[in-house]
Amino acid sequence: MSDRTTKFLLSEDQIPSHWINLLPELPGGALPPLSPATMQPAGPDDLAAIFPPQVIEQEVSSEHEIAIPEPVREALGLWRPTPLFRAHRLEEAVGTRSRIYYKYEGVSPAGSHKPNSAIAQAYYNQQAGIAKLTTETGAGQWGSALSFAGAMFGLEIEIYMVGSSYDQKPYRRSMMRTWGAEVHRSPSDRTEAGRQNAAFETGSLGIAISEAVELAAQRPDTNYSLGSVLNHVLLHQTVIGQETIAQLALAGDTPDVVVASAGGGSNFAGIAFPWWREKQRRGLGTRFVATEPAACPTLTQGVYGYDFGDASGLTPLLPMHTLGHGFVPPPVHAGGLRYHGMAPLLSAMVRAGEVEARAVRQNETFEAALTFARAEGIVPAPESAHAVRSALIEAERADEAGEERTILFLLSGHGHFDMAAYDAYLAGDLEDPEFSPEERDRALAELPAGAPAIA
Repeated sequence: MSDRTTKFLLSEDQIPSHWINLLPELPGGALPPLSPATMQPAGPDDLAAIFPPQVIEQEVSSEHEIAIPEPVREALGLWRPTPLFRAHRLEEAVGTRSRIYYKYEGVSPAGSHKPNSAIAQAYYNQQAGIAKLTTETGAGQWGSALSFAGAMFGLEIEIYMVGSSYDQKPYRRSMMRTWGAEVHRSPSDRTEAGRQNAAFETGSLGIAISEAVELAAQRPDTNYSLGSVLNHVLLHQTVIGQETIAQLALAGDTPDVVVASAGGGSNFAGIAFPWWREKQRRGLGTRFVATEPAACPTLTQGVYGYDFGDASGLTPLLPMHTLGHGFVPPPVHAGGLRYHGMAPLLSAMVRAGEVEARAVRQNETFEAALTFARAEGIVPAPESAHAVRSALIEAERADEAGEERTILFLLSGHGHFDMAAYDAYLAGDLEDPEFSPEERDRALAELPAGAPAIA
């Protein structure tokens, strides 16, 4: 096996100065969120109770690029730019002729891509005079990121952590509390939303969102912060893809396919959206593959329609691929991918045929994670392992076709707090839950009455 390591690094002054906004370039145009009370397009007033003005402006902005405030760039400079690696050892381990590159976001203080948006949201809320932020977290990566960002900008943080992940990942909880956050198991008895969903003991991101939004809406000094799905979150993550464009230029290469995992859509958009714009500008033939768990196949089996972003119907209706806001996925170890809906921007890209969707099972995902860890030395987070599996599928198919492809994937975080999942896989105890047609019918029967159909 080769001892070569090829790492492509940028200097701190090459941290992107602007975020890339795909909203005005969306194929077919963007559909607006709707007020559940009127079924009319939601305006700034519908969001003002839980978001600061700058974030609301970014949510609906028609600007193609939005400047990153200097205090945010300074904070990002603690770990950005992140490295891009050529995966020589992985290529040799699987015997592919393709070139595989991965962008590694696990070098951030919280161990994932999530601080890219957490830092920006904490900054804007501090500037708006907000004292406290509430949020949800699945696997704990977003909760860790916001806890870190809150410590950076002097904000109190209250987190509702999905029950199954709260039980599986105790050291994620410890990390959040180390940075000063208050962490609760969701569903909890602290909110009406939690009490209404107490029967769903393992919890879901939809339930945890309801709990966090409910509390934020009750206090003028408290806002809500979301780690994925909404436009402004995807916007903040585009620093990832912009850096890889510069790094692959150093390598003298361009990707034939860009791969990332997809739960709510933030890390996928972070790497793929800048490359999609690059594809349009340079006439590239790049494909984009969003990879999700077979247990929660929002893009591959959900419907495209208007649905709530949370379980209790407190949010505006979003145009997205959804499994129904009442759907509670099985407790797979990729807790960050257990969400019933997908970001409207990513959903629209899939619908327009610009992004492909793929679902993979839990055991094949962990098999790929072990192959990667033993070749490249990094233990992937279960969420990130979906991208590893999908990248290897691309390599296998290229070899079968007698082709040599350049494959770029996002390793969105490390799995140092996920070793219980690896223990279960190594012991042969990991299940392979899949979404059934019966579950789909039950969940989609709960779509909001009166919401307009999307042609």
